[in-house]
Amino acid sequence: MRTCLFVGLLAALIAFLVDQATKAIVVSNATVLSSGVSVFPGFNLIYLRNDGVTFGLLGGAPWWNLVLLALGICVWLAFMLVRTSSRVEAIAYGAIIGGALGNILDRLRYRAVTDFLDFYIGTAHWPAFNMADVFVVGGVMLLLIAPWVGARLQTDS
Repeated sequence: MRTCLFVGLLAALIAFLVDQATKAIVVSNATVLSSGVSVFPGFNLIYLRNDGVTFGLLGGAPWWNLVLLALGICVWLAFMLVRTSSRVEAIAYGAIIGGALGNILDRLRYRAVTDFLDFYIGTAHWPAFNMADVFVVGGVMLLLIAPWVGARLQTDS
């Protein structure tokens, strides 16, 4: 159980640090990125501030409401992390917590999150997002497949 907690906390730290490092690079290059920089067809780097949550939902909501909501979710996930005996689930909980904390820090500093990953097909753009979002979505997906991954890891041992 202690190993799972350590693994989860390490995943949270890595997610948080990767998110903050990439956002720092983007913010320091905001002038260049504000109009978008094509990396390859279908992908741009861009500098945006989003005061909502995923896909701009809840845009215009008071920033502190979103911080409190995210903190509440982090506390619940931390309880789940402490209770899990699965390393796969621990990694998932840690990734979600670390990503959420990265976006919380942005909201505390800027009252919005820094988004910079812009994928598109033709003129249809997926809403821009950041590495915190990648860790949160990846963590949720990992939680969904954790029973199968955990069973597979046990049969391979």
